[in-house]
Amino acid sequence: MSLLSRLRKHEAVRAVDLALADTLQRLRPETDEHVLAAAVLASLAVAHGHAAFDPEHPQLLLGEASGDWPEPATWRDALRASAWVSQPTAERIADPAKPLVLEHGLLYLRRYREYERRLAARLLRLAAAPLTAFNREAIAPLFAALFPDASEQDDQARAALQALLRPLLLITGGPGTGKTATIARLLLLLLAQARADERDGLRIALAAPTGRAAERMAESLRQISAGLRELSGVDSALCDALPKQAHTLHRLLGTIPDSPRFRHGPDLPLPFDVVVVDEASMVDLPLMCKLVEAVRDGARLILLGDRDQLPSVEAGDVLAAIVDAAVDAAGIEPRGQRGDVVDALLHANGHDERVLSATTAGLHGSRVHLRRSYRQSRTLELAPLADAVRQGDADTAWQLLQSGTLSGVHFEPGLLDPLHGATRERLLAPWRALQTCADPATALRLAGQQRLLTVLREGPQGAVALNARIEEALAGSHRAPYFHGRLLLIAENSTRHGLFNGDIGVCLRDGEGDALAWFADGAGGVRHFHPSTLPAHGGAFAMTVHKAQGSEFDTVWLLLPRRDVRPLSRELLYTALTRARDAVHVCAGEPVLRAALGRRAQRISGLSARL
Repeated sequence: MSLLSRLRKHEAVRAVDLALADTLQRLRPETDEHVLAAAVLASLAVAHGHAAFDPEHPQLLLGEASGDWPEPATWRDALRASAWVSQPTAERIADPAKPLVLEHGLLYLRRYREYERRLAARLLRLAAAPLTAFNREAIAPLFAALFPDASEQDDQARAALQALLRPLLLITGGPGTGKTATIARLLLLLLAQARADERDGLRIALAAPTGRAAERMAESLRQISAGLRELSGVDSALCDALPKQAHTLHRLLGTIPDSPRFRHGPDLPLPFDVVVVDEASMVDLPLMCKLVEAVRDGARLILLGDRDQLPSVEAGDVLAAIVDAAVDAAGIEPRGQRGDVVDALLHANGHDERVLSATTAGLHGSRVHLRRSYRQSRTLELAPLADAVRQGDADTAWQLLQSGTLSGVHFEPGLLDPLHGATRERLLAPWRALQTCADPATALRLAGQQRLLTVLREGPQGAVALNARIEEALAGSHRAPYFHGRLLLIAENSTRHGLFNGDIGVCLRDGEGDALAWFADGAGGVRHFHPSTLPAHGGAFAMTVHKAQGSEFDTVWLLLPRRDVRPLSRELLYTALTRARDAVHVCAGEPVLRAALGRRAQRISGLSARL
């Protein structure tokens, strides 16, 4: 059987992938079969989250048991000789008449190669942009108030100083390491600098990939700001100038109905001096490219994220690529005048800190990694298990789960159905409380108490089936579609409603018995819609781990499937576990857990090399 015929019969290959090959063959019947097969796999690669197809690793797309493959050299020779494949130099635009691009041994669909090229070029340009030296006299007293115990090990203080020095900054760290607290402090420093320069305010935008992540970011910033204004030496007017709400990236960029384009871009940049993006690991390659190109020259871009979490659902692993290119600035000697300014600033606080100057080539030194955990729950001792999962240490993870020594970590070994038996009422109890709640704001807070997370969307252990069973358990088999206390998950973006994929709402009956769906408004308040007017949505008692990314819950129940499935990975487990604030229940068998920890969420991309 020919290679292309084999791909036609493979269950993982989609009609749209084959349509590309069929079009190329129809237009040029002489096209080499290796080129046609590679085109199919380049299309399929994007659907699997890769930016390109690597002829060295076709099994990443179709599995280890997918048969024999051509030698990579054979594939590449055919691609180099094809009229359908362009081979531009790194900085050149690919030929728009050719749908495929071969670069550094990877085969791209042209559009995704261009996203990668444009993103890398713009990031490097942002990083290299000169900034006005800051006013030491204006900043030093505020810095001392915000970081009274700063030392060489204080990553938060180092990140704040890097934000003054650099137009592009990446702040990484696990949950509870203080990323939002760092942002609040560095924004106060930037506001103080703008005041010292007699600039008319500082225009700041906060954004995140999902509505829930944006809401959580804004809520955290408001809480932190309230505490900072109580500090001696912090002007409350600066706290008043901090942004009060955050936007989804789609709303920030300005969605255009029925178009993949946004209102803001290179020709109409965002009107902000500082753009802060949380949960950057969730941002895919096309969206990150469009975001970065929309940041105006002279503005600052600050990305926050945890590279150990799942990469974006769509193509690319952008955060990991930037992290790989942006060496942590810790312990690098200062150079030039900027380093002297930073040293003097810290001397004014009685400390000595070494910071890389903004003159370094590329992204080196543009990252600060936060290590210290500031959010150690009194009831949840998650760090040892999360570290073992992050490192893929299955023996340690299994031992920790079985030992029962970690407070707040509950292991349900081999449990395949938490809605059956002794765990049923424990699982349902927090959601039953919603059925007696009448206040929308209170109900939305209760909605964040607990979630059942699963790997799959479909099947008996998938989110769809689990939601149906939970809803029946709560409201009966003859329940109203929008019963009182039902949780809703928005599944598509709707600019008309101001609702976006991942937003969580709760259904409540009003005094006349009519159902209304309530959602947070992004500014600390609530708003409602009639359920019939909502964009596509489903239940939200159970969610896939991917959908839960960017959210946090007091209690997480993690249900792993009975058999190993391809979506399982150590990044998925780490992401699921770190959604919990106070308690986590792990329902898993040993073989499946070990299989997950032995697999990485690998993505094919050339972005890191470009940077």
